[in-house]
Amino acid sequence: MTTKDDRLEFESHKREMALALGKDEEAFQHALNTLVALDKYDYAYLWSWMGVPIIQMPADIMATQEVIWNTRPDVIIETGVARGGSMIFMASLLKVIGKGKVIGVDIDIRAHNRDSIEKHPLSPSITLIEGPSTTAGTLAKVKAEIPADASVMVVLDSDHSRDHVLDELRCYGPLVTEGQYIVVADTLLGRGDMSQTPTKRSKIWYPGDEPYAALNAYLEETDRFETDEVLNGKLVLSSSPGGYLKCVRQ
Repeated sequence: MTTKDDRLEFESHKREMALALGKDEEAFQHALNTLVALDKYDYAYLWSWMGVPIIQMPADIMATQEVIWNTRPDVIIETGVARGGSMIFMASLLKVIGKGKVIGVDIDIRAHNRDSIEKHPLSPSITLIEGPSTTAGTLAKVKAEIPADASVMVVLDSDHSRDHVLDELRCYGPLVTEGQYIVVADTLLGRGDMSQTPTKRSKIWYPGDEPYAALNAYLEETDRFETDEVLNGKLVLSSSPGGYLKCVRQ
């Protein structure tokens, strides 16, 4: 008995459902309310990747994995190192792919976090750069780590104020190569109202002064990036809905 090869049909259905979900505002609001309820348990802080804390929502980890696997970048730059789990996660994918490195940039890489990263088996695939992400000196160090003709992906996950994220987009957006992505983390902060803003943080960013506002401002300045409607459509239990932008021209 011959079984039908339904792989293309399966992928087509996934795409159709993702686009439909992305237009379902009621479903998005239900998901937002769920995430607001979960925040009192520090939900995003409960996970780890290969032994290192990864401060991400599971949906964002899956979405980033899809991007990396499909685009296979040579270099991934992440601003905002935190405890290092996200860098370990991305380095592990590059290890499976068989190439590439992760560059982590942070204004303050704390000694215990650096220790966790540098002692990890994947540390040879990671370069740490300490300094303000948008200064000329830091950018020069980042650029010096990018080989000629490398394909480059960027993840922005540091200070979440509008002006800082917009500055990062202007600094790091030009480094992203055609076909690769720039990911703007925590866009969810701009998708709700003030009552839904997480307050168990060292800094609080209210709607209008957050990454989603910066992303929208940046998209008005450039035609190099487009929102990936299929990928973002799935992100209803995510910190970064709308935050995955594809570079469509060099």
